[in-house]
Amino acid sequence: MAQEMKIPVILDGDPGHDDAIAWTIAHASSRLDILAVTTCAGNQTIEKTTYNALRVCALIGLKAPVAKGCPKPLLTEPMNAPSVHGESGLDGPPLPEPAFEAEPVGAVELMARVIRACDRKVTIVPTGPLTNVAALLMAHPELKQRIERISLMGGGLAHGNWTPAAEFNILVDPEAAKIVFESGIPILMAGLDVTEKALVTPADFERIRAQGSAVSDVVWQWLEFFYKFHRTLGYEGAPMHDPCAVMALIHPELFTMKDYYVQVETLGDYCKGTTVADWNGILGKAPNATCLMDVDRDAFADRLVELIDRYREVSA
Repeated sequence: MAQEMKIPVILDGDPGHDDAIAWTIAHASSRLDILAVTTCAGNQTIEKTTYNALRVCALIGLKAPVAKGCPKPLLTEPMNAPSVHGESGLDGPPLPEPAFEAEPVGAVELMARVIRACDRKVTIVPTGPLTNVAALLMAHPELKQRIERISLMGGGLAHGNWTPAAEFNILVDPEAAKIVFESGIPILMAGLDVTEKALVTPADFERIRAQGSAVSDVVWQWLEFFYKFHRTLGYEGAPMHDPCAVMALIHPELFTMKDYYVQVETLGDYCKGTTVADWNGILGKAPNATCLMDVDRDAFADRLVELIDRYREVSA
């Protein structure tokens, strides 16, 4: 049987504990070929998220080029989340210092260069605000046809988490999100509808801790730190928001998905940043997003634990 070709991807995010775990399982997977990593402002400032990205790459041995992204949203002021991720944006266990420097070009330039050079269509996996992706589409509309899809973490069709209606990544830069959702590029949307069901529990933390690799030792502590905040809100585990955007590419069988036409609200006192699904096809428009709506939690946790365990094999 011929070996299945890897999916060429660009990882874009604002690490962030769940971004870092998403990138860790992406690098562990045999299904993905990581061509580049780009950073955005969101969980923390662009300087902090870029430093964190380089440290995560050093930890997991990812040698893809890293580029710093846009320092602020397209039209609004930056918004950070230190209450969730700490002042560094990735508080918790110590991490190695970067093994290399960020590219001299910015995120948009690196994305464009990588997409042009790849002999196949590239999938972009944004796990933070969509500023860089929107900037790429505006600066290089000719590259749309070379993007296979955008597998993103963001939004929530039923509710928000930063406001009653809006999820953090979309709220930070709703104008960018609107550009992405209206781009015509196929979208795989991992919103709160599924990510809050993708819980990794303290029992799963222990399974990862028991693996005993340098990577697993950091990951279980990331999970512990991330869970501290969510435990105060009544969660029974750490919601793996960003890993869903990666897991949907490598293990789509874990998820229930539905196609909807999704719009992004950019105005309003109460609903700015809301992702609104046309549940009943009232607008008569073709769906623009495949939305993850449910997940097999136990199988999701098992696959995540297995992917982290691959770093024990590398260490050995």
